[in-house]
Amino acid sequence: MPAQAGPMPPQTVLRTPAPRSLARARELAEPALRAAVAGLHPLPARMAAFSFGWCEADGTPSASPGGKGVRQAFALLGAEAVGAPPGAAVQAAVAVELVHTFSLVHDDIMDGDERRRHRDAAWKAFGTGPAVLTGDALFALAVQTVAGSGGEHAGRAVAHLADCLGELVRGQADDLLFENRPWTGQGAVGVPEYEAMAARKTGALLGCALSLGPVLAGAPPLQTGALAEAGRRLGTAFQIVDDLLGIWGDPRTTGKPVHSDLLRRKKTLPVLAAVALDGGATGRELARLLGPGAPPDAGAARRAAGLVEAAGGREFALEEAHRHAEAAQDCLRGGGLAEGAAAELAALSAYLLERQL
Repeated sequence: MPAQAGPMPPQTVLRTPAPRSLARARELAEPALRAAVAGLHPLPARMAAFSFGWCEADGTPSASPGGKGVRQAFALLGAEAVGAPPGAAVQAAVAVELVHTFSLVHDDIMDGDERRRHRDAAWKAFGTGPAVLTGDALFALAVQTVAGSGGEHAGRAVAHLADCLGELVRGQADDLLFENRPWTGQGAVGVPEYEAMAARKTGALLGCALSLGPVLAGAPPLQTGALAEAGRRLGTAFQIVDDLLGIWGDPRTTGKPVHSDLLRRKKTLPVLAAVALDGGATGRELARLLGPGAPPDAGAARRAAGLVEAAGGREFALEEAHRHAEAAQDCLRGGGLAEGAAAELAALSAYLLERQL
């Protein structure tokens, strides 16, 4: 029997301080983000503030810092990489943070996840209907933010954001459909199909984060295209990292139970890769443990995690995350970007991968 897999090993713990770009982006973008949210109807405004980590469910200020603000940092650096004015950088950062939070609020509803960042998800705290409404309000506010930028390239930027949202929805739809497909045999989800879904669901928004400010500023297609593709690749890498953490992550870090994705029978890259790499007995047992019927208990989830690791699924996913991250760096190196901002982008990307892997 394979050894039972535990949390991610000690060498994966963060060893370097957070890049300054995360704090700098928060300082620049958060006042504008708070002002935008404050203009919403009071109900979605309070729920949005809760979702951002600014307050508790009853409206009292929160002691927790909220999210890391990764996408707003990428938006800031993407704009700076092409010499965009600060206003375009802030507007892009606000828009992508609004879209990201909208996607999280709706994603938790669709997945039935009751916890987000170590506390109740928005739908759990306020109800499903109000949470759907809040997600819709954030989505609309993101479009308004870009449309109201007033620059000559605002229309192009709105179209760019709409394309990103369309890709995100397609990716989420594929992810939902994957739930009803078998683990093995005809109709099973393959690794290439899964990675295409991740590039849409997670990569499209990060690609938008990196390129929206440059589009607002009228940067040439060579640069906006390089930034969008770099973000798509990084987003795919980060989704794979999330898949790894969903099985082996430390609950103190993830805020979710160990083996949470296995308990939910979610189709993630490590498991799909394990089936593809050793589709015989391993694939059949994983299909039995995670297939239709009663949800797996903690023992079955531990067994499944051990099978995935023994078949090479964990190692394959780690290698894929690094492959996509390196491809992103190739895009940045070939985009004719300002050296300082490009170096900060590389440092932030490396930090985030190290932090989670």
